[in-house]
Amino acid sequence: MEKKVFRYQKLMRPRSEHCCVPLCVVSARYNSTVSFHSFPVEEDLRKKWLVQIRRDDFQVNKNTKVCSVHFRSDDFMEGARLKRLKKGVFPTLFEWNHYQEQPPRLSVWERRERPLTPDPDSDAEQEDMDFDVESTGHDYCSVPEAAAVDMVLHENEELKREIEDVRKQLEQTKMMHRFGLSRFAGSDEDIRFYTRFATYNHLMAFWELIEPATHRMIRVTNSKVFKEPGNTRALPAIDEFFLFLMHLALGLKQKDLGHRFQVHQTTVSRIITTWANFLYFVLGSVCIWMPKEKVRAHLPEEFHQFRDTQVILDYTEIRCQTPSSLLLQSEVFSNYKSHCTFKALVGMAPHDAITFVSALYAGSISDRELFKQSGIINLLTPDMAIMVDKGFLIDSLVPCKIHRPVFLTNGKQMSADEVTHTQSVARLRVHVERLIRRVKEHKLFDTIIPLSISGSINQLFTVACLLVNYQCGPLVKTWSH
Repeated sequence: MEKKVFRYQKLMRPRSEHCCVPLCVVSARYNSTVSFHSFPVEEDLRKKWLVQIRRDDFQVNKNTKVCSVHFRSDDFMEGARLKRLKKGVFPTLFEWNHYQEQPPRLSVWERRERPLTPDPDSDAEQEDMDFDVESTGHDYCSVPEAAAVDMVLHENEELKREIEDVRKQLEQTKMMHRFGLSRFAGSDEDIRFYTRFATYNHLMAFWELIEPATHRMIRVTNSKVFKEPGNTRALPAIDEFFLFLMHLALGLKQKDLGHRFQVHQTTVSRIITTWANFLYFVLGSVCIWMPKEKVRAHLPEEFHQFRDTQVILDYTEIRCQTPSSLLLQSEVFSNYKSHCTFKALVGMAPHDAITFVSALYAGSISDRELFKQSGIINLLTPDMAIMVDKGFLIDSLVPCKIHRPVFLTNGKQMSADEVTHTQSVARLRVHVERLIRRVKEHKLFDTIIPLSISGSINQLFTVACLLVNYQCGPLVKTWSH
Protein backbone atom coordinates (compact mmCIF):
# COMPACT_ATOMS: atom_id res chain seq x y z
CA MET A 1 0.00 0.00 0.00
CA GLU A 2 1.37 3.35 -1.09
CA LYS A 3 2.14 5.69 1.76
CA LYS A 4 0.60 9.16 1.60
CA VAL A 5 3.00 12.11 1.62
CA PHE A 6 1.91 15.40 3.16
CA ARG A 7 3.58 18.56 1.93
CA TYR A 8 3.65 21.76 3.97
CA GLN A 9 4.53 25.30 3.08
CA LYS A 10 8.06 26.16 3.93
CA LEU A 11 8.37 28.43 6.97
CA MET A 12 10.31 31.48 5.82
CA ARG A 13 10.03 33.87 8.77
CA PRO A 14 9.05 33.48 12.38
CA ARG A 15 7.00 36.66 12.15
CA SER A 16 3.32 36.54 11.13
CA GLU A 17 2.74 39.85 9.30
CA HIS A 18 -0.12 39.64 6.87
CA CYS A 19 -1.86 41.88 4.35
CA CYS A 20 -5.10 43.67 5.35
CA VAL A 21 -6.45 43.93 1.77
CA PRO A 22 -9.63 41.86 1.21
CA LEU A 23 -9.10 38.62 -0.79
CA CYS A 24 -5.32 38.83 -0.23
CA VAL A 25 -3.76 35.84 1.61
CA VAL A 26 -0.12 36.93 1.52
CA SER A 27 1.69 36.45 4.83
CA ALA A 28 5.31 37.12 5.85
CA ARG A 29 5.40 33.78 7.61
CA TYR A 30 5.63 31.81 4.36
CA ASN A 31 6.90 34.43 1.88
CA SER A 32 10.25 36.19 2.20
CA THR A 33 10.14 38.11 -1.08
CA VAL A 34 7.14 40.26 -0.24
CA SER A 35 7.50 43.42 1.80
CA PHE A 36 4.82 44.92 4.06
CA HIS A 37 4.14 48.63 4.37
CA SER A 38 2.37 50.65 7.07
CA PHE A 39 -0.33 53.20 6.34
CA PRO A 40 0.86 56.78 5.78
CA VAL A 41 0.60 59.34 8.57
CA GLU A 42 -0.97 62.02 6.36
CA GLU A 43 -4.74 61.98 6.89
CA ASP A 44 -5.74 62.59 3.24
CA LEU A 45 -3.35 59.96 1.89
CA ARG A 46 -4.45 57.46 4.55
CA LYS A 47 -8.09 57.96 3.53
CA LYS A 48 -7.12 57.37 -0.09
CA TRP A 49 -5.44 54.09 0.89
CA LEU A 50 -8.62 52.98 2.67
CA VAL A 51 -10.74 53.87 -0.33
CA GLN A 52 -8.40 51.99 -2.68
CA ILE A 53 -8.46 48.80 -0.62
CA ARG A 54 -12.25 49.19 -0.17
CA ARG A 55 -12.28 49.34 3.62
CA ASP A 56 -13.80 52.72 4.45
CA ASP A 57 -14.76 52.06 8.07
CA PHE A 58 -11.61 50.09 8.87
CA GLN A 59 -9.67 50.91 12.05
CA VAL A 60 -5.95 51.29 11.29
CA ASN A 61 -3.24 50.66 13.90
CA LYS A 62 0.52 50.27 13.88
CA ASN A 63 0.29 46.56 12.94
CA THR A 64 -1.97 47.13 9.93
CA LYS A 65 0.03 46.50 6.76
CA VAL A 66 -0.42 46.34 2.97
CA CYS A 67 1.88 43.99 1.04
CA SER A 68 4.01 45.02 -1.93
CA VAL A 69 1.88 42.91 -4.31
CA HIS A 70 -0.61 45.80 -4.51
CA PHE A 71 1.93 48.43 -5.64
CA ARG A 72 3.46 49.04 -9.04
CA SER A 73 7.17 48.47 -9.55
CA ASP A 74 7.82 52.18 -10.07
CA ASP A 75 6.19 52.98 -6.70
CA PHE A 76 9.34 51.87 -4.88
CA MET A 77 12.57 53.81 -4.38
CA GLU A 78 15.53 52.67 -6.51
CA GLY A 79 18.82 51.71 -4.93
CA ALA A 80 17.42 51.16 -1.44
CA ARG A 81 18.50 47.98 0.35
CA LEU A 82 14.94 47.49 1.65
CA LYS A 83 11.80 48.09 -0.36
CA ARG A 84 10.59 51.57 0.50
CA LEU A 85 7.65 53.38 -1.07
CA LYS A 86 7.93 56.73 -2.71
CA LYS A 87 6.16 59.64 -1.08
CA GLY A 88 2.48 60.03 -2.04
CA VAL A 89 1.97 56.62 -3.72
CA PHE A 90 -1.02 54.36 -2.95
CA PRO A 91 -2.00 50.74 -3.75
CA THR A 92 -3.62 50.17 -7.15
CA LEU A 93 -3.33 46.41 -7.92
CA PHE A 94 -5.99 44.10 -6.48
CA GLU A 95 -7.84 40.85 -7.02
CA TRP A 96 -10.95 42.67 -8.30
CA ASN A 97 -9.00 44.42 -11.12
CA HIS A 98 -6.89 41.32 -11.90
CA TYR A 99 -3.79 43.10 -10.61
CA GLN A 100 -3.81 45.44 -13.61
CA GLU A 101 -3.79 49.18 -13.31
CA GLN A 102 -6.89 50.78 -14.80
CA PRO A 103 -6.25 53.43 -17.45
CA PRO A 104 -6.97 56.97 -16.25
CA ARG A 105 -10.55 58.06 -16.80
CA LEU A 106 -10.95 60.64 -19.54
CA SER A 107 -12.57 63.93 -18.70
CA VAL A 108 -15.99 64.87 -20.02
CA TRP A 109 -14.52 67.06 -22.75
CA GLU A 110 -12.14 64.31 -23.82
CA ARG A 111 -14.89 61.66 -23.99
CA ARG A 112 -17.24 63.87 -26.01
CA GLU A 113 -16.94 63.93 -29.76
CA ARG A 114 -16.31 67.42 -31.03
CA PRO A 115 -16.99 68.68 -34.58
CA LEU A 116 -14.07 69.38 -36.85
CA THR A 117 -12.86 72.96 -36.94
CA PRO A 118 -14.06 74.51 -40.20
CA ASP A 119 -11.48 75.76 -42.66
CA PRO A 120 -11.92 79.52 -43.04
CA ASP A 121 -10.45 79.37 -46.55
CA SER A 122 -13.17 77.03 -47.79
CA ASP A 123 -15.92 78.77 -49.76
CA ALA A 124 -18.32 75.87 -49.23
CA GLU A 125 -18.03 76.13 -45.46
CA GLN A 126 -18.59 79.88 -45.61
CA GLU A 127 -21.76 79.35 -47.59
CA ASP A 128 -23.05 76.89 -44.97
CA MET A 129 -22.43 79.46 -42.25
CA ASP A 130 -24.69 81.99 -43.93
CA PHE A 131 -28.25 81.76 -42.68
CA ASP A 132 -30.42 82.01 -45.73
CA VAL A 133 -34.17 81.71 -45.26
CA GLU A 134 -34.67 80.15 -48.65
CA SER A 135 -31.97 77.47 -48.16
CA THR A 136 -33.02 76.51 -44.63
CA GLY A 137 -36.75 76.62 -45.32
CA HIS A 138 -37.52 78.43 -42.03
CA ASP A 139 -37.85 82.08 -41.19
CA TYR A 140 -37.01 82.71 -37.52
CA CYS A 141 -38.50 86.17 -37.67
CA SER A 142 -41.91 84.99 -38.84
CA VAL A 143 -44.94 85.14 -36.49
CA PRO A 144 -46.75 81.79 -35.81
CA GLU A 145 -50.28 81.41 -37.05
CA ALA A 146 -53.21 82.14 -34.69
CA ALA A 147 -54.53 78.56 -34.96
CA ALA A 148 -51.19 77.15 -33.81
CA VAL A 149 -51.09 79.57 -30.87
CA ASP A 150 -54.63 78.62 -29.83
CA MET A 151 -53.77 74.94 -30.01
CA VAL A 152 -50.70 75.41 -27.77
CA LEU A 153 -52.71 77.45 -25.26
CA HIS A 154 -55.45 74.82 -25.24
CA GLU A 155 -52.91 72.07 -24.59
CA ASN A 156 -51.39 74.11 -21.75
CA GLU A 157 -54.80 74.54 -20.14
CA GLU A 158 -55.48 70.81 -20.38
CA LEU A 159 -52.10 70.04 -18.82
CA LYS A 160 -52.80 72.47 -15.97
CA ARG A 161 -56.15 70.81 -15.31
CA GLU A 162 -54.53 67.37 -15.33
CA ILE A 163 -51.84 68.53 -12.91
CA GLU A 164 -54.49 69.97 -10.60
CA ASP A 165 -56.50 66.72 -10.70
CA VAL A 166 -53.38 64.69 -9.92
CA ARG A 167 -52.56 67.05 -7.03
CA LYS A 168 -56.06 66.62 -5.56
CA GLN A 169 -55.84 62.83 -5.90
CA LEU A 170 -52.46 62.89 -4.17
CA GLU A 171 -53.86 64.95 -1.28
CA GLN A 172 -56.81 62.57 -0.93
CA THR A 173 -54.47 59.57 -0.96
CA LYS A 174 -52.29 61.16 1.72
CA MET A 175 -55.37 61.90 3.82
CA MET A 176 -56.59 58.32 3.50
CA HIS A 177 -53.21 56.89 4.53
CA ARG A 178 -52.73 59.41 7.36
CA PHE A 179 -54.57 58.41 10.53
CA GLY A 180 -56.12 61.56 11.94
CA LEU A 181 -59.42 63.26 12.69
CA SER A 182 -59.76 64.68 9.17
CA ARG A 183 -59.88 61.14 7.80
CA PHE A 184 -63.19 60.44 9.61
CA ALA A 185 -64.76 63.89 9.38
CA GLY A 186 -67.42 62.67 6.94
CA SER A 187 -68.64 59.74 9.03
CA ASP A 188 -70.57 60.37 12.25
CA GLU A 189 -70.62 56.62 12.85
CA ASP A 190 -66.81 56.50 12.89
CA ILE A 191 -66.65 59.59 15.11
CA ARG A 192 -69.02 57.90 17.57
CA PHE A 193 -66.90 54.73 17.52
CA TYR A 194 -63.52 56.42 18.02
CA THR A 195 -64.44 59.32 20.34
CA ARG A 196 -67.91 58.60 21.89
CA PHE A 197 -69.08 62.02 20.63
CA ALA A 198 -72.48 61.70 18.97
CA THR A 199 -71.49 63.47 15.72
CA TYR A 200 -68.58 65.28 14.13
CA ASN A 201 -70.36 68.59 14.75
CA HIS A 202 -70.63 67.80 18.47
CA LEU A 203 -66.91 67.07 18.58
CA MET A 204 -65.97 70.28 16.73
CA ALA A 205 -68.26 72.34 18.97
CA PHE A 206 -66.42 70.98 22.02
CA TRP A 207 -63.06 71.61 20.30
CA GLU A 208 -63.99 75.25 19.77
CA LEU A 209 -64.56 75.54 23.53
CA ILE A 210 -61.14 74.21 24.56
CA GLU A 211 -59.00 75.22 21.56
CA PRO A 212 -58.12 78.74 22.87
CA ALA A 213 -56.71 77.18 26.05
CA THR A 214 -54.46 74.71 24.17
CA HIS A 215 -51.99 77.52 23.42
CA ARG A 216 -51.27 77.73 27.17
CA MET A 217 -51.06 73.97 27.64
CA ILE A 218 -48.30 72.74 29.98
CA ARG A 219 -46.75 69.81 28.16
CA VAL A 220 -44.91 66.74 29.43
CA THR A 221 -41.51 66.32 27.76
CA ASN A 222 -39.09 63.42 27.47
CA SER A 223 -37.16 64.81 30.45
CA LYS A 224 -40.19 64.00 32.65
CA VAL A 225 -40.77 67.62 33.57
CA PHE A 226 -43.48 70.05 32.56
CA LYS A 227 -42.58 72.82 30.14
CA GLU A 228 -44.35 75.89 28.88
CA PRO A 229 -46.03 75.93 25.44
CA GLY A 230 -44.00 76.59 22.34
CA ASN A 231 -42.38 73.16 22.04
CA THR A 232 -42.68 71.41 18.70
CA ARG A 233 -45.51 68.90 18.42
CA ALA A 234 -45.21 65.48 16.83
CA LEU A 235 -48.87 65.81 15.76
CA PRO A 236 -51.29 68.72 15.24
CA ALA A 237 -53.13 69.67 18.44
CA ILE A 238 -56.48 68.37 17.19
CA ASP A 239 -54.93 65.00 16.28
CA GLU A 240 -53.36 64.79 19.74
CA PHE A 241 -56.85 65.35 21.17
CA PHE A 242 -58.21 62.68 18.81
CA LEU A 243 -55.47 60.25 19.98
CA PHE A 244 -56.41 60.90 23.63
CA LEU A 245 -60.12 60.30 22.95
CA MET A 246 -59.28 57.04 21.17
CA HIS A 247 -57.25 55.93 24.18
CA LEU A 248 -60.27 56.57 26.42
CA ALA A 249 -62.98 55.31 24.07
CA LEU A 250 -61.28 52.14 22.78
CA GLY A 251 -58.69 51.45 25.48
CA LEU A 252 -56.01 51.00 22.81
CA LYS A 253 -52.49 50.29 23.96
CA GLN A 254 -49.87 52.96 23.52
CA LYS A 255 -47.89 50.86 21.03
CA ASP A 256 -51.00 50.40 18.86
CA LEU A 257 -51.68 54.15 18.90
CA GLY A 258 -48.04 54.80 18.00
CA HIS A 259 -48.35 52.59 14.90
CA ARG A 260 -51.62 54.25 13.86
CA PHE A 261 -50.37 57.83 14.20
CA GLN A 262 -46.78 56.97 13.16
CA VAL A 263 -45.16 58.33 16.32
CA HIS A 264 -43.02 56.71 19.00
CA GLN A 265 -44.66 54.90 21.91
CA THR A 266 -43.09 57.28 24.44
CA THR A 267 -44.54 60.21 22.48
CA VAL A 268 -48.00 58.63 22.79
CA SER A 269 -47.49 58.27 26.55
CA ARG A 270 -46.54 61.94 26.89
CA ILE A 271 -49.52 63.05 24.78
CA ILE A 272 -51.96 61.04 26.93
CA THR A 273 -50.51 62.38 30.18
CA THR A 274 -50.46 65.95 28.86
CA TRP A 275 -54.09 65.90 27.69
CA ALA A 276 -55.33 64.09 30.80
CA ASN A 277 -53.92 66.84 33.00
CA PHE A 278 -55.00 69.60 30.61
CA LEU A 279 -58.64 68.49 30.35
CA TYR A 280 -58.74 67.69 34.08
CA PHE A 281 -58.00 71.33 34.90
CA VAL A 282 -59.91 72.91 32.00
CA LEU A 283 -63.12 70.93 32.54
CA GLY A 284 -62.62 70.95 36.31
CA SER A 285 -62.55 74.73 36.31
CA VAL A 286 -66.21 74.70 35.22
CA CYS A 287 -68.53 74.32 38.23
CA ILE A 288 -70.75 71.31 37.48
CA TRP A 289 -72.65 71.48 40.78
CA MET A 290 -75.91 73.23 39.94
CA PRO A 291 -77.90 75.59 42.21
CA LYS A 292 -81.16 74.08 43.44
CA GLU A 293 -83.19 76.70 41.55
CA LYS A 294 -81.63 75.66 38.23
CA VAL A 295 -82.11 71.96 39.01
CA ARG A 296 -85.79 72.47 39.75
CA ALA A 297 -86.23 74.60 36.64
CA HIS A 298 -85.14 71.61 34.52
CA LEU A 299 -86.83 68.94 36.64
CA PRO A 300 -88.53 66.26 34.46
CA GLU A 301 -92.20 65.48 35.03
CA GLU A 302 -91.30 61.99 36.27
CA PHE A 303 -89.89 63.59 39.45
CA HIS A 304 -93.14 65.30 40.45
CA GLN A 305 -93.27 63.18 43.65
CA PHE A 306 -89.66 64.07 44.50
CA ARG A 307 -89.42 67.72 43.48
CA ASP A 308 -86.81 68.49 46.13
CA THR A 309 -84.28 66.02 44.66
CA GLN A 310 -80.94 67.75 44.09
CA VAL A 311 -78.75 64.81 43.07
CA ILE A 312 -78.95 61.04 42.52
CA LEU A 313 -75.87 59.25 43.89
CA ASP A 314 -74.25 55.89 43.28
CA TYR A 315 -70.86 54.21 43.67
CA THR A 316 -68.82 52.68 40.85
CA GLU A 317 -65.63 50.62 40.78
CA ILE A 318 -62.99 49.98 38.10
CA ARG A 319 -60.62 47.04 38.25
CA CYS A 320 -56.89 47.55 38.66
CA GLN A 321 -53.82 45.37 38.48
CA THR A 322 -53.04 43.39 41.63
CA PRO A 323 -50.02 44.91 43.44
CA SER A 324 -47.12 42.65 44.40
CA SER A 325 -47.13 44.06 47.94
CA LEU A 326 -49.51 42.24 50.27
CA LEU A 327 -50.16 45.46 52.16
CA LEU A 328 -51.21 47.27 48.98
CA GLN A 329 -53.34 44.28 48.00
CA SER A 330 -55.30 44.56 51.23
CA GLU A 331 -55.78 48.29 50.58
CA VAL A 332 -57.24 48.00 47.07
CA PHE A 333 -59.09 44.66 47.38
CA SER A 334 -62.86 45.02 47.08
CA ASN A 335 -65.06 42.44 48.79
CA TYR A 336 -67.97 43.43 46.54
CA LYS A 337 -66.04 42.83 43.29
CA SER A 338 -63.66 40.18 44.69
CA HIS A 339 -60.86 41.97 42.89
CA CYS A 340 -58.48 44.88 43.35
CA THR A 341 -60.35 48.05 42.39
CA PHE A 342 -60.53 51.83 42.53
CA LYS A 343 -63.80 53.25 43.83
CA ALA A 344 -65.60 56.57 43.23
CA LEU A 345 -68.88 58.35 43.98
CA VAL A 346 -70.82 59.81 41.01
CA GLY A 347 -73.77 62.19 41.26
CA MET A 348 -76.39 63.00 38.61
CA ALA A 349 -78.93 65.81 38.46
CA PRO A 350 -82.54 64.67 37.84
CA HIS A 351 -82.30 65.78 34.19
CA ASP A 352 -79.28 63.37 33.71
CA ALA A 353 -76.29 65.77 33.81
CA ILE A 354 -73.30 64.66 35.90
CA THR A 355 -72.98 67.22 38.69
CA PHE A 356 -70.59 65.49 41.06
CA VAL A 357 -67.52 63.23 40.67
CA SER A 358 -65.36 62.25 43.61
CA ALA A 359 -61.72 61.26 43.48
CA LEU A 360 -60.83 57.58 43.14
CA TYR A 361 -60.22 55.71 46.41
CA ALA A 362 -58.84 52.27 47.22
CA GLY A 363 -61.40 49.50 46.75
CA SER A 364 -61.36 48.45 50.40
CA ILE A 365 -62.87 51.73 51.60
CA SER A 366 -66.42 51.47 52.98
CA ASP A 367 -69.32 53.26 51.30
CA ARG A 368 -69.92 55.39 54.36
CA GLU A 369 -66.28 56.46 54.65
CA LEU A 370 -66.05 57.26 50.92
CA PHE A 371 -69.20 59.37 51.20
CA LYS A 372 -67.67 61.25 54.12
CA GLN A 373 -64.35 61.90 52.36
CA SER A 374 -65.82 62.76 48.93
CA GLY A 375 -66.76 66.31 50.01
CA ILE A 376 -70.37 66.23 48.86
CA ILE A 377 -71.67 66.79 52.39
CA ASN A 378 -70.48 70.40 52.26
CA LEU A 379 -72.64 71.01 49.15
CA LEU A 380 -75.93 69.83 50.68
CA THR A 381 -78.40 72.08 52.51
CA PRO A 382 -81.55 71.23 54.55
CA ASP A 383 -83.91 72.31 51.74
CA MET A 384 -82.43 69.71 49.34
CA ALA A 385 -82.91 65.94 49.03
CA ILE A 386 -80.69 63.17 47.66
CA MET A 387 -81.80 59.93 46.04
CA VAL A 388 -79.70 56.84 46.84
CA ASP A 389 -79.76 53.05 46.94
CA LYS A 390 -80.39 50.91 50.02
CA GLY A 391 -76.68 50.57 50.78
CA PHE A 392 -76.27 54.28 51.59
CA LEU A 393 -76.46 54.27 55.42
CA ILE A 394 -75.66 57.95 55.72
CA ASP A 395 -78.62 59.36 57.63
CA SER A 396 -76.40 60.76 60.37
CA LEU A 397 -73.97 62.38 57.90
CA VAL A 398 -76.22 64.54 55.71
CA PRO A 399 -78.25 67.58 56.72
CA CYS A 400 -80.97 66.94 54.13
CA LYS A 401 -83.72 64.50 53.25
CA ILE A 402 -82.93 61.10 51.69
CA HIS A 403 -85.10 59.35 49.08
CA ARG A 404 -84.23 55.66 49.37
CA PRO A 405 -86.01 52.33 48.80
CA VAL A 406 -87.70 51.00 51.93
CA PHE A 407 -85.93 48.30 53.94
CA LEU A 408 -87.80 45.12 54.73
CA THR A 409 -87.49 44.81 58.53
CA ASN A 410 -88.23 41.84 60.82
CA GLY A 411 -89.47 39.78 57.90
CA LYS A 412 -92.69 41.80 57.70
CA GLN A 413 -94.36 42.36 54.38
CA MET A 414 -94.21 45.88 52.93
CA SER A 415 -97.31 47.98 52.93
CA ALA A 416 -98.85 49.16 49.68
CA ASP A 417 -97.46 52.66 50.18
CA GLU A 418 -93.96 51.30 50.84
CA VAL A 419 -94.08 49.15 47.70
CA THR A 420 -95.22 52.14 45.63
CA HIS A 421 -92.50 54.33 47.14
CA THR A 422 -89.79 51.71 46.52
CA GLN A 423 -90.87 51.21 42.90
CA SER A 424 -90.94 54.97 42.27
CA VAL A 425 -87.46 55.51 43.71
CA ALA A 426 -86.01 52.48 41.91
CA ARG A 427 -87.53 53.58 38.58
CA LEU A 428 -85.85 57.01 38.86
CA ARG A 429 -82.61 55.98 40.58
CA VAL A 430 -81.78 53.51 37.80
CA HIS A 431 -80.89 56.43 35.51
CA VAL A 432 -77.69 57.11 37.46
CA GLU A 433 -76.61 53.53 36.70
CA ARG A 434 -77.32 54.14 33.02
CA LEU A 435 -75.22 57.29 33.19
CA ILE A 436 -72.33 55.42 34.81
CA ARG A 437 -72.62 52.86 32.04
CA ARG A 438 -72.10 55.71 29.56
CA VAL A 439 -68.90 56.57 31.39
CA LYS A 440 -67.76 52.96 31.16
CA GLU A 441 -68.46 52.89 27.44
CA HIS A 442 -64.94 54.29 27.43
CA LYS A 443 -63.30 50.89 27.04
CA LEU A 444 -60.23 51.95 28.96
CA PHE A 445 -62.22 51.19 32.12
CA ASP A 446 -63.37 47.79 30.85
CA THR A 447 -59.81 46.52 31.05
CA ILE A 448 -57.72 45.97 34.18
CA ILE A 449 -55.97 49.28 34.84
CA PRO A 450 -52.18 48.74 35.01
CA LEU A 451 -50.44 50.19 38.04
CA SER A 452 -48.04 52.00 35.69
CA ILE A 453 -50.77 54.61 34.99
CA SER A 454 -52.10 54.78 38.55
CA GLY A 455 -50.58 58.24 38.82
CA SER A 456 -52.93 59.61 36.15
CA ILE A 457 -55.94 57.28 36.46
CA ASN A 458 -57.78 59.78 38.68
CA GLN A 459 -57.48 62.45 35.96
CA LEU A 460 -58.49 59.98 33.23
CA PHE A 461 -61.60 58.82 35.11
CA THR A 462 -62.69 62.36 36.02
CA VAL A 463 -62.23 63.56 32.43
CA ALA A 464 -64.24 60.60 31.12
CA CYS A 465 -67.10 61.49 33.53
CA LEU A 466 -67.05 65.19 32.59
CA LEU A 467 -66.91 64.43 28.86
CA VAL A 468 -70.21 62.54 29.11
CA ASN A 469 -71.96 65.89 29.61
CA TYR A 470 -70.70 66.98 26.17
CA GLN A 471 -70.66 63.73 24.20
CA CYS A 472 -74.20 62.35 24.36
CA GLY A 473 -77.83 63.37 24.28
CA PRO A 474 -80.33 62.94 27.15
CA LEU A 475 -80.90 59.52 28.70
CA VAL A 476 -84.63 59.89 28.03
CA LYS A 477 -85.65 61.57 24.79
CA THR A 478 -88.37 63.60 26.48
CA TRP A 479 -85.78 65.10 28.85
CA SER A 480 -83.67 68.07 27.78
CA HIS A 481 -80.62 69.71 29.30
